[in-house]
This record gives sequence, C-alpha cells and structure tokens, in this order.
Amino acid sequence: MSLNTFGRMFRFTTWGESHGPALGATVDGCPPGVDLDEAMLQLWLDKRRPGQNKNTTQRQEADAVRILSGVYEGQTTGTPIQLMIENTDQRSRDYGDIARTFRPGHADITYHLKYGLRDPRGGGRSSARETAARVAAGGVARAALAQLAPALEVKGYMVAMGEMKFDRTRFDWDAIDANDFWLPDAAAVADWEAYLQNVRKRHDSVGAMIEVVARGVPAGLGAPIYAKLDTDLAAAMMSINAVKGVEIGEGMAAATLGGSANADEIFMGADGPEYGSNHAGGILGGISTGQDVVVRFAVKPTSSILTPRRSITVDGAPTEVVTKGRHDPCVGIRAVPVAEAMMACVILDHLLLHRGQVGDGPRGRIG
Repeated sequence: MSLNTFGRMFRFTTWGESHGPALGATVDGCPPGVDLDEAMLQLWLDKRRPGQNKNTTQRQEADAVRILSGVYEGQTTGTPIQLMIENTDQRSRDYGDIARTFRPGHADITYHLKYGLRDPRGGGRSSARETAARVAAGGVARAALAQLAPALEVKGYMVAMGEMKFDRTRFDWDAIDANDFWLPDAAAVADWEAYLQNVRKRHDSVGAMIEVVARGVPAGLGAPIYAKLDTDLAAAMMSINAVKGVEIGEGMAAATLGGSANADEIFMGADGPEYGSNHAGGILGGISTGQDVVVRFAVKPTSSILTPRRSITVDGAPTEVVTKGRHDPCVGIRAVPVAEAMMACVILDHLLLHRGQVGDGPRGRIG
C-alpha cells in the first residue's frame, strides 16, 4: 500500500530519507511539450535550500536536482519524470544519543508505535528534508502552468512568527523575495530577525503563520463534493511537516462575522463578474471564482531543540532529552517555498481535471 503519492491527474511520489544517500520525486501526469530543464527547477529549490542565512538550519546542502527521465531535448515527453537530489552534508552521529529515546513533539514515538522501528537520523521520512522533493515536483507544476495558464502566479509569505505579527496596512508585494523571512514589509525585517535570534540563544524555537496566494486562477476549477479545490488545498498544506491548522480565505474568523459581512457581493464588470471582497478566498462551493485563491496555515515550533525536555526510552524508562544537531529555530521560514510548490501542484492538478471533464474555460457565460 503506497501512501507517498499526492494528486489525481498530476501526481508525484516522494522517496528517500533525511540522512540517506538521496531523496527525490517521481512526477507523473505532466503534459508533453512543456519546456523544462534542471535550471528551471533549481530556481525554486534554492529558495528552500538550508544553510543560506543565520535564521535557518546551518546544514549545508546544495540541493542540486537531476532530471533522470521524462524530458527530451528540453521538453517533457508525457512519461514519468524522475527527480533526484543527493544528500551531501549528513551528520548522523548527532542523533546517536536519541536512537532509543523519543523526542517530545516529534514523530519518533508515533513511527515506533506504528512500524515497530524508525530511522532516528534526522527523523527519516518525518524530516522536513523530504520537502525538497516536493519543491522539485512543484517546479515541474510551475513549468506546466506557465504554458497552460501564463497569467497565473503563486506567491507565499510569512504573516506571523511567534509573538511577531505582520501589519497588513504595510503590505509590499515586492519586498517578499528581498529578505530571509519572506516578509511583505521590509521595515519590519530587523525586528523579526532580532526576535528570532533571541529565541535561538535561549535554545528554543517558535512557530509561524504562512499565507500563500494564487493570482490569475481561472474560474471553474474544482468540484462540488469530494474534489473541492479548497479540500485538496487544505490536504496539501496539512501534509507539510509541522503544519497544525489551515484556513481558506477568512478562515476561522468567518465564524465571528454576520452573513451580510461575510458574503462577497457580486457586480458585473467589463470582463465578467467582479466581487466587492474576497472573504471566500477565491473558492465557492469547492470551485474557483476567478479571484485570488488565499490559503493560510500554522506551523508549530521546531521539536528538535537544545532545551532539556522530559520523555521516555523505548524500554519505557524516564529520561531527559536534548536534541543536538542543526535545526531551524523557526521551520516556518523554509515552509514558504514548500507551500508555493504544493499550491502549484494542486492548481495544475485541478486545471487538468477541469480540462478533462469540460474542456478549456468555464462552461457558463454571464451577460
């Protein structure tokens, strides 16, 4: 039974472990004739790559991706695309002290209870290292979307980190790629960095809130019941390591609104329907409206920290755990490019499903 595959028509299967020789993804369902090469994928992997600055893990990995199949003379062939990323900077010895101990907040104990064994080196498959393969698969999705829906753009950014909150009145789309936190406010970066470095010095970690937006999404993607666009987006984001909650559009805050405030009023514009607001996050009844698709998710604090925590061993004996190694003080920073990749994969999957069922574009016409 394989539970390592995501998607319906555009599908990818990830493989490999944090401290194994390599990891990667097998991508199936990509249309033929899509321009694709390793440099196009490397662009996105470099956004997620560890060791780039003092605010993330200091593990040094090139994350150099190789395309082993499915591409000929710079174009996809329609056959499975095999992607491989070699691990080059493992320090398995850092985990020797916890081989028989469960780290609080980590998947160690549940892996052991389910399988009866686990790979303690960096967490094996539970490690966020697995997300490098997703970003590579997302790069394939982006390449396909660039040809099938060239107006579509996916962008992620942080809106909260621990006690730090983002001021939406200062939102600057152009600032996102210019700082370590993917923060849409250049003036706030210094305060966020000082806060995180203080957390690191305390041998602790913090969680974060990430928002990812897809602009230029065609209306009509999704389905009413079991293949809702928001259902698949929520599943995609929840599948990312350490994610504990997902919101679409207004999300949980919609519970505090009246119907008159929450319903997005509709007007007829020159090019079709327009909306007075976007509380729905670009999705109604599981189907895209043509507005921005907006998803937010919460990432818990990194479990591997140097602060001693009480736990037990595999024999049930009480112990105290200090996790050595190189870890992100806020894993949410490197979750941003992963979220973008998952958004791209879901949007492409639904675009291909939509074309297969009803053809190009929405069927209904207004006006």
